[in-house]
Amino acid sequence: MDMHGSRRLAATRQQAWEALNDPDILQACIPGCDKVEATGPGEYAMGMALKIGPVSARFAGRITLTDVAAPERYTLNFEGQGGVAGFGKGSAQVSLTPEDEGCTLAYVVNAQVGGKVAQLGQRLVDGASRSLAEKFFERFDAALQERLQA
Repeated sequence: MDMHGSRRLAATRQQAWEALNDPDILQACIPGCDKVEATGPGEYAMGMALKIGPVSARFAGRITLTDVAAPERYTLNFEGQGGVAGFGKGSAQVSLTPEDEGCTLAYVVNAQVGGKVAQLGQRLVDGASRSLAEKFFERFDAALQERLQA
């Protein structure tokens, strides 16, 4: 599965960078996420519940940041196991470009899924992935604005 997109944010590049690296904000913004814990420099353990079509599962995984060029970009590598439901793994290149009134966050995701999740069909998995991404960005934008007003 490949996915890309961008989102304009009403925050400076530095403010967006700090929020993208804050485990509490990520946990609050990722749909179904109940755990994002730093386990080392640029490494996080993650837990989330996910439902795609008829398949529901709890996934445990890890995130590793590579190619970090703060506050401009990084590559986020992820892998998660959901037991019999399957697995997901891949990477996302994330970049922040300054604009006159804030910045633009752009991403390119390459991911693979396996197990029961993969048996659901590419269209269903792609649709669910796009929906999760949109919910994440809505929540991230709101959390960022809340942080800036505080």
